[in-house]
Amino acid sequence: MIEIIVLIFLTRQIGQMAISRGLKPGGWKFKTVIFWILFEIMGMFFGISMFGLSKENLLGVMAFSIVCAFGGYLVVRKQLERIPEQDSL
Repeated sequence: MIEIIVLIFLTRQIGQMAISRGLKPGGWKFKTVIFWILFEIMGMFFGISMFGLSKENLLGVMAFSIVCAFGGYLVVRKQLERIPEQDSL
């Protein structure tokens, strides 16, 4: 549940950044959600391969996948930061 709230907050932030650069925020928000989910799934698979799949290691796998999901957000943010801001007249 907290993860969804964090994702909503981060997509709003990405939308504001896109608007400040003169871009449509919807596409960037969608891209953020997709990257978040993809990186979380990749993190889950990497976490399972590193920690194994047992009840004792479940928390480690979940924590690793959330950190990877945040990495997906950072990738989208870095792409958006490379676009220069529009000058307001």
